[in-house]
Amino acid sequence: MLWRSVGRNLLFKFPAEWTHHFSMGTFAGLSSLPAIPSIMRSRFTVADSRLETEAFGLPFANPVGLAAGFDKDAKWFPDLANLGFSHVEVGTLTGQAQSGNPKPRLFRLPADKAIINRMGFNNEGADAAARRLAKTRKSTPEDILGINIGKTKVVPVSEATEDYLFSFERLFSYADYFTVNVSSPNTPGLRELQNREPLIELLNRLQELNSRLSLDHEITNKPILLKIAPDLGDGQLEDIVSIVKETKLSGLIATNTTIARDGLKSSKEMVTAIGNGGLSGSPLTTHSRDVVSQAFKLADGAFPIIGVGGIMNGDDAWEMICAGASLVQLYTGFIYGGPSIVKEINKTILRRLTELNLKSVGEAVGRNL
Repeated sequence: MLWRSVGRNLLFKFPAEWTHHFSMGTFAGLSSLPAIPSIMRSRFTVADSRLETEAFGLPFANPVGLAAGFDKDAKWFPDLANLGFSHVEVGTLTGQAQSGNPKPRLFRLPADKAIINRMGFNNEGADAAARRLAKTRKSTPEDILGINIGKTKVVPVSEATEDYLFSFERLFSYADYFTVNVSSPNTPGLRELQNREPLIELLNRLQELNSRLSLDHEITNKPILLKIAPDLGDGQLEDIVSIVKETKLSGLIATNTTIARDGLKSSKEMVTAIGNGGLSGSPLTTHSRDVVSQAFKLADGAFPIIGVGGIMNGDDAWEMICAGASLVQLYTGFIYGGPSIVKEINKTILRRLTELNLKSVGEAVGRNL
C-alpha cells in the first residue's frame, strides 16, 4: 500500500510529534473540502451487520475504535471517524490546561513497530474542549465519541477526585461514554489511584455526579469505563475487577502503555537514550491480550472489555476479541498501518467469522477461553 511503501517512510524522517500535527492538519484540511468526507467514508468503511455489536448500552457499527492520545483536544474526531472507526476516544483531557512534559517526548522504535511517549497529558483543558465540542458535529449521528479524562499534573493526588469531577461535569453533554484514566505512567502519582481506597472513592463520586447530571438532563446515566495499566502487581487486577463491579462501572479498557522494556529489537543504547515513557505497539500485543483474558475470566460476564495494546493488524484484533474483548482500539497500529488499517481489520474479522460460521462478533468474544 502507498502509505506503507512511501508515505510512512517519508514522514518517519521527521520528529514524531511534528509529524503527528502536520499529518493531522493536512488531513483535517483535506476533510473540509466538499464531498471528501463522504468519499473517505465510502472507501474506508466496511458495512456488514455481522460487525455490529452492542456494549455498555451503545450500538457500535464495528468493533474497531481509535484509542485516546491521538486526538487529545477533540479537534479531529469527526474526520477520523470517516476512516471507518466505530468510535473515537478523545483526550486525555484534564481539569486544567497544561503543556505536558518537555520536548522531545514522542519517539518511534521502527524495528519493534512501537512508540515510546512521555507526553504528560498535554491538552488545552476541559473548558476549551467543551467549547470546541459545542460547535463540532459528528460526521454521522451513529459515530460514537468517548471522552478520556485524567488528573491535572499540578493537582495533588489527595485532590484528584475534584479534578476529575470538574472535567466530567464540564464535558458531560458531549460524551457518549467516559473513560477514567488512572494508568498513564507519565503523570506523577497517577497510578496510585489504581489502589483500592482512592479508586473506590473516585469512581463512587463520579457515579454520584453521573446520576445527578443524567437526572437533570432526563437521560440514562452515561457509561463510565476504567482504563488500567498492564503493569499491575500481584492481586491488583482481581482488586480492580471487583471494584468495577462494586462501583457499577460500565466496562474496563485494558491496557494503557507499559513501562517495561523487555524483549525489544531496538538497541539498548537507543532505548536508554530515549529514557522514560510508556511503550506501545507490537511489544505489548501478547501482554495486553493476557490482561484482557484474565479480566474477562474475573468479570464473569459482569461488564464488557475494550482491548487495546499492540493491535497492529486484523489477526491481532481477532485474537484480542477471542481473548475476551467486545471492542478493540488502535493507536500505534494506526500510525504504522495507515488510513486503511481499520478496513483491513474489519475484513479480517469478517473472514474469520465466515470460516467459523459465526453470525456476529459477539459470538467470538472470549471464544479462546
